[in-house]
Amino acid sequence: MTATPAWPPRSAPRLFVDTPLTDGMSVRVEGNQAHYLINVMRLAEGAAVKLFDDVSGEYLAKVSARGKRDLTLTIESLLRPRDVVPDFWLCAAPIKKARFDFLGEKACELGVARFVPVLTDRAVVDKVKDDRLRGTMIEAAEQCERTALPQIAALTKLDALLKTWPEGRHLFFADERLHESSGATLAQALVRHTGPAAVLIGPEGGFTDSENAAIRAHPAAVPVSLGPRILRAETAAIAATAVWMAAQGDWAA
Repeated sequence: MTATPAWPPRSAPRLFVDTPLTDGMSVRVEGNQAHYLINVMRLAEGAAVKLFDDVSGEYLAKVSARGKRDLTLTIESLLRPRDVVPDFWLCAAPIKKARFDFLGEKACELGVARFVPVLTDRAVVDKVKDDRLRGTMIEAAEQCERTALPQIAALTKLDALLKTWPEGRHLFFADERLHESSGATLAQALVRHTGPAAVLIGPEGGFTDSENAAIRAHPAAVPVSLGPRILRAETAAIAATAVWMAAQGDWAA
């Protein structure tokens, strides 16, 4: 007996839709997404597409109408609800465009709930294109079967970040000065500091002395070492996120 093919097929394309989805609704797809489905994937009427909206979850849809430059998808059912995201923020000084995009991509893949660009004295970049960063995160979510996207905060000056820091959220900050004094590693600090958290990563040149002092003076701040090796900014952010997820996030479950 011939086996019944899995439905929906694992090869079905996934798309993010920037509108809340519900069973039975129709979604018109145009532009680059339509080009991808029509000309790259060559979908015919009746083909399956997976849609997610960063609100309710992932849905199964079918192509109900196909034109030359657009198509209509009709939603059939909810496949799974939106991912439950650990309460973790990644606060990072902007770096060169391609590397910051890379960091945003990995933040989405690793399950960061909120991504906060932080302007520091030594940052070589003082502007962040939110739409470009969000587009990078959307592509990562589409490819990695995620149903949740990190919230992207506006670029925030370090002093403003510290002044408005929410009570009850630990602020682990990667302090390169601790390499010399054998300070506590992030993994060691997580044993003593549980609950909602964020990691703060400085720019390529590190925090200035005055910035370091201001962070250390904050009641939520927990200075930590990321180990004996000097890491590039994006590497430090990814490594710190992975350590937190392994110890207290959904990797630890």
